[in-house]
Amino acid sequence: MAKLAVFDFDSTLMDGETIDFFAEVLGFKEKVVAITERAMAGELDFYASLLERVALLKGLSQSKVDEICADLPMMPGAAEVVKGLKEKGYTVICFSGGFRNATKPACENLGIDADFSNFLHHEDGILTGQVGGEMMYGNAKGDMIVRLQALLGISRENTMVVGDGANDLSMFAHADTRIAFCAKPILREAATHCVDIKDLREILKIV
Repeated sequence: MAKLAVFDFDSTLMDGETIDFFAEVLGFKEKVVAITERAMAGELDFYASLLERVALLKGLSQSKVDEICADLPMMPGAAEVVKGLKEKGYTVICFSGGFRNATKPACENLGIDADFSNFLHHEDGILTGQVGGEMMYGNAKGDMIVRLQALLGISRENTMVVGDGANDLSMFAHADTRIAFCAKPILREAATHCVDIKDLREILKIV
């Protein structure tokens, strides 16, 4: 029986928000954190908040971005949950409203089958403050999970999703197992299960 597990990246597979680590280097972490918090709580349109936050990154070097991304802290239990799910026959995917610079190396290290995220635009190795990609909008994860289910021949009954914020709601709409991981209230309300400790191995008790 084919099964699908889709994880959010920031504050789910990874312990923190990638863009906050970038902003810390530039000296305006608090400003970015405040916007991120409101977006994840569902108080701001995700697309508008993403554009606003990425614009603040203008001037950061691509090499610094990659250096930060290579050293992001994974959530406790991340490697174990991926391994455990694959042993149970799951295809494991990562959806992120964040950036490919972060998701690609992390997902390769974790053994995740594919990652879908956004691209930070740069010219001559310097960020322009612009962004594009697959996960720009509030409904992007829902749109992508429906396409993956069709492509892989997997029903919503055999789909599990894990996330923490408002931009995960759209994928929660298409899965029968919905896990809110240390999540915002707006996502907890849509979940079938809540994990409130920072240990992804708890998910293996649910499946």
